[in-house]
Amino acid sequence: MESLREVYDGCYRRLVGQLYGLCGSLSEAEDAVQEAFVRAIEKPQRFAHVDNPEAWLRMVALNVARSRFRRNSTFHRIISRTGPPPDSVPGLTPDHVALVDALRRLPWDQREAITLHHIVDLSVREIAAQLGIPEGTVKARLTRGRARLAPLLSTFAEEEVDHV
Repeated sequence: MESLREVYDGCYRRLVGQLYGLCGSLSEAEDAVQEAFVRAIEKPQRFAHVDNPEAWLRMVALNVARSRFRRNSTFHRIISRTGPPPDSVPGLTPDHVALVDALRRLPWDQREAITLHHIVDLSVREIAAQLGIPEGTVKARLTRGRARLAPLLSTFAEEEVDHV
């Protein structure tokens, strides 16, 4: 049995090319093939016993692409009946881009807590319930996240002043 790395090196491009023909979108094809490899990584014992790893990955990728196609078709069917959502989503302002960039620099747990609290507007109790963690943990993540976020955002503010 080949190692997963050898299988990846040997057939990733070929699989993407095959899926590209089906999807019509290179990014969709890459996503489907990557998802197939993720599933192989998640179940290494099962993948190790596959007779034809490339065929298995192709089938998983095809199933992923098929599922996404169905979801997109359902979404477009609903939208065609109801019309597009109102144009109430704000544009990407420099402040918004800077905030997202700063959030990306935080550890996942802190980013998650700050986003749920300050952007989604959930209470500490609601965040704790949603994440299945104690309220004290949420508070600690918010405190640490804000402390790490402040200098990142102040750097952006200083850069903005320099550009004016």
